[in-house]
Amino acid sequence: MRTRRPRSARYSFFAKLGDTPAADREFATMTSPRDSRHPGAELRFSTDGVAGLDEAEAERRLRAEGPNEPPVQQGRGVLRIAGEVVKEPMFLLLIAAGTLYLLTGKLQDALMLMGFVVAVMGITIVQERRTERALDALRDLSSPQANVIRGSQARRIPGREVVRGDFLVLIEGERVPADSLVRRASVLSVDESLLTGESVPAGKRASSEAMQLDRPGGDQLASVYAGTLVTAGQALCEVVRTGVGTELGRIGAALLEVQPEATPLQRETGRVVRRLALLGLVACAVVVVAYAVTRGGTLATWKDGLLAGIAMAMAILPEEFPVILTIFLALGAWRISRRQVLTRRMPAIEALGSATVLCVDKTGTLTRNHMVLRRISAGGRNLGPDALAGDTGTACRSTLATAVLASRADAFDPMERALIEATGAGESAAHSLRLVREYPLSSELLAVTHVWEDPSGGLIAAAKGAPEAIAGLCRLSSEAHAQLADDAGELAGQGLRVLAVARAEGVSPALPPSAHGLALQLLGLVAFEDPLRDEVPAAVAECRTAGIRVVMITGDHALTAQSIARQAGIVSRDGVMTGTELDTLSDEALAARIDGVQVFARVVPEQKMRIVTALKAVGEIVAMTGDGVNDAPALKAAHIGIAMGGRGTDVAREAASLVLLDDAFVSIVAAVRLGRRIYDNIRKAIEFTLAVHVPIAGLSMVPVFLADWPLLLLPVHIVFLELIIDPACTLVFEAEDEEADVMNRPPRRPNERLFSAFTVSVALAQGMIVMLACLAVFVISRESYGADSARALTFTTMIGSFVALIMVNRSGERTALAMLRVPNSTFWWLAALAVGLLSFVLAVPVARQLLHFSSPPLWATLASGSCGAGALLLLDAVKLTEAWRRHAAGRARAAP
Repeated sequence: MRTRRPRSARYSFFAKLGDTPAADREFATMTSPRDSRHPGAELRFSTDGVAGLDEAEAERRLRAEGPNEPPVQQGRGVLRIAGEVVKEPMFLLLIAAGTLYLLTGKLQDALMLMGFVVAVMGITIVQERRTERALDALRDLSSPQANVIRGSQARRIPGREVVRGDFLVLIEGERVPADSLVRRASVLSVDESLLTGESVPAGKRASSEAMQLDRPGGDQLASVYAGTLVTAGQALCEVVRTGVGTELGRIGAALLEVQPEATPLQRETGRVVRRLALLGLVACAVVVVAYAVTRGGTLATWKDGLLAGIAMAMAILPEEFPVILTIFLALGAWRISRRQVLTRRMPAIEALGSATVLCVDKTGTLTRNHMVLRRISAGGRNLGPDALAGDTGTACRSTLATAVLASRADAFDPMERALIEATGAGESAAHSLRLVREYPLSSELLAVTHVWEDPSGGLIAAAKGAPEAIAGLCRLSSEAHAQLADDAGELAGQGLRVLAVARAEGVSPALPPSAHGLALQLLGLVAFEDPLRDEVPAAVAECRTAGIRVVMITGDHALTAQSIARQAGIVSRDGVMTGTELDTLSDEALAARIDGVQVFARVVPEQKMRIVTALKAVGEIVAMTGDGVNDAPALKAAHIGIAMGGRGTDVAREAASLVLLDDAFVSIVAAVRLGRRIYDNIRKAIEFTLAVHVPIAGLSMVPVFLADWPLLLLPVHIVFLELIIDPACTLVFEAEDEEADVMNRPPRRPNERLFSAFTVSVALAQGMIVMLACLAVFVISRESYGADSARALTFTTMIGSFVALIMVNRSGERTALAMLRVPNSTFWWLAALAVGLLSFVLAVPVARQLLHFSSPPLWATLASGSCGAGALLLLDAVKLTEAWRRHAAGRARAAP
């Protein structure tokens, strides 16, 4: 006979409801079986005849097959990562530009640019080092200790020392250390959600004949898997696979094989930088030769030609591009962290803003990953648990009371825990019961029955289980059986987990060998749900407004997945696709159908990878959220992996590009908004940078082919201009707020280039307007004031035009004059700096001499500056044309 549990471990029942019927109160508390996790707990099966491996054989297998731990990827040292970073074209360009400054004797400029190289390289190395830790986190998921039988003795050893052929003893609350076959068991249930995404534990059966492991997923299999959690029962298992060979190890192997790919912006910027670098070298050579040839070919002309060629190369080399990318993403990561989103890979920020598909794991992402009691159906009534206080009958109350009696007080099973939570178990009560016998769940009977003794010595039986199983125990008539099936089907159609409940009173002390011998009477049904997070529907709706397609991928049942999708507002045009159906499709067939399916059910990790790959194959930019080990490969394979920081596993967090620190689905919307803002601002900075390089390059080249013209821009002038260009293309544009329609427009096309033909054309048009204004000022002023004064006035025109360019490019939707009313303190600081520096070099004789300027009249200086600002009207017209084109393209994409 079992000992009575302490009062603190007993159930309280319906105390929160005030007065309750006597029939309810008699089940208020009870004694439950001894906690099997307690040291010295008795096993519910025999281990007779199980000797296990001897120590010598176990040691031999450990040496031959390796430790029981996930695969380890050889880490990269700092020097190796630095070598890889230096090979990147953008960094090679920075080093080449710095060397060019050094060769021209501009030591300070060379040191400044080399400082950029060191800083950017340091940031990249830190980010690369952090991405190598995903596999290390996998080890923490395996149970650190394991109970084994070796040499007929029970032992507890480190999990990494478990070998093939070991016999494991599994008990509630512990993780399975290796993939194994169940040989003996007592009411064994295992939470396999880390591998399958299924939120409800899977029941297991014992088999002495099974020789091979089944695939994860499904009920009443004789297989258990490393990293999964035993929620109920005990078992004796034979280890079949360890380490890399386990399902968990295969996930680790998948992580090794999947390489994170560069974002579209990285690849496109790299291509443009390489092409412009080549163009700069060619232009440099052409300018050197052309200048010397058009001026007689003397040594002096070749020297001046080399100076002109260097200026030309400096004018074309886009050293700002890699700096823009690094600064915008680094500051963007800081901004996005203030919205509870941690950035692990900064380039993912810009990709998130262009995401077209968001793949969402149901369990723990859309839902709370916590089962709750949702409905009680009995006596013709269908109530929620909160409605029981006002229920005048006792049918629903008695059904819930009996369901609790058929559960363990120290339950691990999520549905049993939901029952206990719904009844307020743990509060004090006046009456207690003692457990006499348990008829456990088995593969033959999917129901559990507990027999209790009340204080008067009477016996009461309580049973719960699958409706079909309870119908058999209650010997229902065909009509009653059909009605039960209809009621259960109606609840299941709502995405609920359904159990039937039965009860017998006045049970004979001579208990039958099986629950079939008890005179059980059907009471009703209890239905459970893993509820949707409250904030999810609004977040999904905003994603839809932003043109982002939300796809739910889950290991759960199709009906449950469909119900959750409906509640979340996810509409699947072609219904639910199951993992079984997915297996029948080729990669080509899946890609052809993927556009119409937004809900995938009964999916395993390998299939998640196929779904992500199929979406990428049809040109989608894929973001995926997840929190379990099973999500890690797909998180790494997607363009943007988004892990849950609170409930998520270390593996998911380490494999992802972004981590939601508060696990709030709404944070994804904030991340999308910031991602779009960052990308918009990068595009504005790129357009500005391209535009300002046009007049610089033009004024460096035009005088080369006109023998009577002096050089208008020397290297010193270009370095001076960089003092305006660099902070403008980084700090000013980075600080701009998002456009008003940032979340009301579809994502940019996956194949739309940052350096599109239209964008480049707009930048070239802006640059040409500035260049023509500068040339006009030089031609007009040269006749009146001489070459050096004309150069000074031309330079003044260029400075004024650059400030105008900043104003024009601050917004793609509003005019420059309208943007004057939009706060951006960095812009005003930069404008003041430009005016101050220009005034300094024009007013101070030494500065004028270094820049080869003469002192023009004040009115001419003001007129030249106004000439550049006057080009603003034309620049705005070009900008508004681009805005009209974008709106038209957006309307075309949004049209059905």
